[in-house]
Amino acid sequence: MTDQLSLVFSALADPTRRDIVARLTEGDATVNELAQPYDVSVQAISKHLKVLGDAGLVSRGREAQTRPVHLEAEVFDLMTAWIERYRRQAEERYQRLDAVLAAMAETEEPTEQGAAS
Repeated sequence: MTDQLSLVFSALADPTRRDIVARLTEGDATVNELAQPYDVSVQAISKHLKVLGDAGLVSRGREAQTRPVHLEAEVFDLMTAWIERYRRQAEERYQRLDAVLAAMAETEEPTEQGAAS
């Protein structure tokens, strides 16, 4: 069983799917509308949408005769939480390194002043 985060990152590994997600941030669209700028078939876009849907990134609604594709923005909260955890850990590591370098600089200053005299 693959976890949702892995499905999301895997789905977003494809540049066409990332572009579809970016376009859906502006509003819902039909499959035909999403397929227009690409030199691929509507069926190919449908396959991309299935991957995005399986990852929970998009859903398909029903309005009259159309089935607009909707971006499920809540999934980005999952990604953001994962990324933020590791960003914080990296930031803490850099802060510790800064503290070590500052302490080293303080201990080197008297030696450098003595050499300059």
